[in-house]
Amino acid sequence: MIQKSSEGTLRLFIGIAVPPVIISRLDELVQRLKPLAPIRWTPDSNFHITTKFIGAWPRYRLDTMAHALIPLRDSGLLRIAIRGLGFYPNARRARIFWAGIDGGPPLAELANQTDRACAALGVKPEEKRYSPHLTLARIDSPSGLEALHEAIAVEPNPEFGEFIAGSFHLYESRPGSHGSVYTSLAEFPL
Repeated sequence: MIQKSSEGTLRLFIGIAVPPVIISRLDELVQRLKPLAPIRWTPDSNFHITTKFIGAWPRYRLDTMAHALIPLRDSGLLRIAIRGLGFYPNARRARIFWAGIDGGPPLAELANQTDRACAALGVKPEEKRYSPHLTLARIDSPSGLEALHEAIAVEPNPEFGEFIAGSFHLYESRPGSHGSVYTSLAEFPL
């Protein structure tokens, strides 16, 4: 299933790929907003919807993880809408600038299933309720965001599009010179 290597650990997560047309709309927004805030903007190649962050995982156990995810492929297609913008945990103490994800109960259930499948392999289960979002930027300091707040207040609930997710992926996250690089190691049809 996955090419094995004998040593090392990988940084893994499970997520849903976003279609190119929606990535393009999100990137147009990011390009307009970039000059307004000194924050770490996410490259459009990294736009995705995380269902489970795994973290460090032994390279030699990749097949084990992949096999644990196979039963989830029959979860059913997911209708997902990307709309709205916000800050986590809030606008005054912002650490993440995000686009909202509406996948309803089916997306939350897929996240719960991936969490349970990973927990069965020893990955720490999530303590918080699943709150889907698409990270547009990471914020080191919430100061200097006034222009960004003003710009997004003009259109408080932008629509970026809807799509049907027909699969989810096991991704590797590798550090790069311009941020992390995400690579799909396996795809699981829904």
